[in-house]
Amino acid sequence: MIVAIVDGYTDEPAGLGVPPYLGIYPRYAYGAVKKARRDATVFYLTIDDLRATFEGEQWISTKNKTPNFSRAREVLQKANLIVYIGGLHTPGKYLSAVPSQIEEVARFLRPFQGVKILGGPAFMGSAHAGGMRITSRELLLAQSVFDYIVYGDLEAFLFDYLTNPRDADPFRFRAYTELHDYAIIGAEIVKQFPDYPDFIIVEVETQRGCPKAMGIGGCSFCTEPVRYRNIEDRPIEDVVAEVEALYTLGVRHFRVGRQSCIFSYMAKPDGRVPIPNPEALEKLFQGIRSVAPGLKVLHVDNANPAVIANYPKESVRIAKTLIEYGTAGNVVAFGLESADPKVAKLNNLNATAEEVYEAVRILNEVGTKRGPNGMPWLLPGINVIFGLPGERKRSYELTFQFFKRLLDDGLMVRRINIRQVVVFPGTPLWHMRDKVKTEKHKKLIQHYKYKIRHEIDLPMLRRVVPVGTILRDVRAEVIENGLTYGRQIGSYPLIVGMPKELNVNRFYDVLIVGHGYRSITGVPIPININQEDPKVLQYLPGIGKKRVARVLAMRPFKDKKEIARVLGEGIKSIENLIAL
Repeated sequence: MIVAIVDGYTDEPAGLGVPPYLGIYPRYAYGAVKKARRDATVFYLTIDDLRATFEGEQWISTKNKTPNFSRAREVLQKANLIVYIGGLHTPGKYLSAVPSQIEEVARFLRPFQGVKILGGPAFMGSAHAGGMRITSRELLLAQSVFDYIVYGDLEAFLFDYLTNPRDADPFRFRAYTELHDYAIIGAEIVKQFPDYPDFIIVEVETQRGCPKAMGIGGCSFCTEPVRYRNIEDRPIEDVVAEVEALYTLGVRHFRVGRQSCIFSYMAKPDGRVPIPNPEALEKLFQGIRSVAPGLKVLHVDNANPAVIANYPKESVRIAKTLIEYGTAGNVVAFGLESADPKVAKLNNLNATAEEVYEAVRILNEVGTKRGPNGMPWLLPGINVIFGLPGERKRSYELTFQFFKRLLDDGLMVRRINIRQVVVFPGTPLWHMRDKVKTEKHKKLIQHYKYKIRHEIDLPMLRRVVPVGTILRDVRAEVIENGLTYGRQIGSYPLIVGMPKELNVNRFYDVLIVGHGYRSITGVPIPININQEDPKVLQYLPGIGKKRVARVLAMRPFKDKKEIARVLGEGIKSIENLIAL
């Protein structure tokens, strides 16, 4: 049997699977297939493989990709089973990979004869952008192309289909006892991932469902409680065993990101805010470190700020655990969504603005020290959603003033993620869809988004990574218009624009020399002052535009004393960064 797993990339509230992140779905699917049929040959293809194969040079030239006319056509022609994984619930901006939509993949896969199965979160539809309502059009298209659409767990259906096809139920969900083998066996798929081994970061699941939703219901817009109606914590030993399997295969970057709140892992239910369990988190991360001692990145993702605000003592212990066993540059994403209490109540949001403020303050007390990669050890990020029912002009101003308070009080926030709400079937918001304000408040949304980006993001970014900061291990990913864009590997890494063309897929140490609204400008170091391009030299403190001409006229320099005669006191700021 030949099986093709096509990864269309996934992005949802509790998980990311857009390169360099490898999500859970392809790994679990691979494991289920191989457990059911040891003799199966399983090929992992990405949507980019299909784009390169079927759109050819046109796609490659527009996406700045190295030609890779892969084996995709041959694999798909021979495949008995074609499994497509996709679904975009929280659309964002991506640096070097773009998730697929059903329309695109249907065009690619329709001609092939193998049995076609659709899995992942795609069954609910994919959001092309914020401020939209998901319709049935995508589902109807999927039904015309795929033989099976899996609404439960893809890995459970695949195992059943390959062992006893008559009893395969596309609505069946598995428990963690069943997942254990799929996760361990499925780790092997990483060897087929394009970014393997140096640049891959894997999402590791710890929990499914939302603890708050089990108590008083979930946020109006969230798809997580729709899909997983019960809360289930994955056993510590299973998480550690999967990390060990991945580490043995060469993976060195991990994000424990497949959960709604890392601070609620194995917490005790208690209505709106569960009681955190610091001992469980310490045992989990200590276990991960023991089996992956040479890991390079260990980060997390989501956290409910209400948990941190209401249980500060326990949460500080958890934060210190994340710092002790994790790596610098870690970010926990908080859901503020709106600082308007009326909007918060109507949409049953996780936390009040005061709780989010308190959670930010608590994390700042323990996490702002700068780590070896140049970033603070542990900072919060904050998610905002515009367009929710109940919004009025004052709602946007309240949210802006919340961020202004954080800035004025000297606190650090790594990122502010602003998106417009997407309405998915089955969510509480679906029943309030006529009250969604994205169109009515379009100009207000644009105004306040601009205001937050210019008046909050820019000074906040200067605080988090001041000029002169050196960021270590920045991977160069994309070249556009003579500039190279790169980022560190981890949770929500900053995009660094470098004013020259570099070799991509290499790590660089980068000196930060300027700031945009959501990105930074940096130059790779050490700097060969005798050979470096003048457009790069002018960014350097101590040189600048005024002294570039003098440097060019006097080089080549024999030693740093000659440079000092040209730069004067300016040499002090870059002396340790210069190579001859």
